[in-house]
Amino acid sequence: MRAKLRALKGELKRRMHEPIPKQGQWLGQVVRGYFQYHAVPTNYPRLAAFRFHVTRLWWRTLRRRSQKDWTKWDRISRLAAAYLPLPRVLHPWPSVRFAVKHPRWEPGA
Repeated sequence: MRAKLRALKGELKRRMHEPIPKQGQWLGQVVRGYFQYHAVPTNYPRLAAFRFHVTRLWWRTLRRRSQKDWTKWDRISRLAAAYLPLPRVLHPWPSVRFAVKHPRWEPGA
């Protein structure tokens, strides 16, 4: 997660002056992809932490766009609610996945 956040920080710095909707769409894709890979059972707290840290990095980047910027946390939380998906578990438990591929009953028995 730290490596992904470090890469995101550099990319956000590069995209700093793009319009906010364009940044939000891009960040939403990044977070969605991260969730699709890491959204296994019992990993929900880490997914929520990743979303929080992405929101925080985005807030810090938006505040650096101008010396007079006064972007408050309530505004960035509204932006995050609009563009970033909420964390949820997308993959089943391994035992369920195994049971689907290898059923224990035999048709001829």
